Amino acid sequence: MTGALSVEPMLLERVPASARTMEGAAHAGADDLDASKEKEMTDKPIKQPGPDHPITIERNPDRVTVTAAGRVLADTRDALILREADYPPVQYVPLKDVDTTMLERSEQETYCPFKGDASYYSIPALGERGADAVWTYEAPYPAVAEIKDHVAFYPDRVDEIVARKQ
Repeated sequence: MTGALSVEPMLLERVPASARTMEGAAHAGADDLDASKEKEMTDKPIKQPGPDHPITIERNPDRVTVTAAGRVLADTRDALILREADYPPVQYVPLKDVDTTMLERSEQETYCPFKGDASYYSIPALGERGADAVWTYEAPYPAVAEIKDHVAFYPDRVDEIVARKQ
């Protein structure tokens, strides 16, 4: 089943954190921005899944394992499958079933108008290939609240993602 799982599609809508917060603007010497500019910089579009962009989440009945650098990075019987529009499905693995000693929090952040702010982890043992290989929505929007405390993996940045019948 390797290769059948895919990347998080809406992460292609990348918005740098500095464009979404006043912290980045303050460091750029923009302390004198008026309230309307501040509001403009912090407002994010929020979209609801619907017929034109459906999102469904269901429990995966299979055992899902993820390997990286020749080691088991994740092993779960509680994965969720997120299906979004016409994109390939994505496995979300409970963080409790991930060997977090293999992960290092990165500075990368992205935004999806359907799911919220995504934070990233790298897998140092994989070198450059493991950069920002794992993402999570720590405070997902209500429509996808089930993926809270779960992570997903870019298939091309880990050794293998396998789902096996239990």
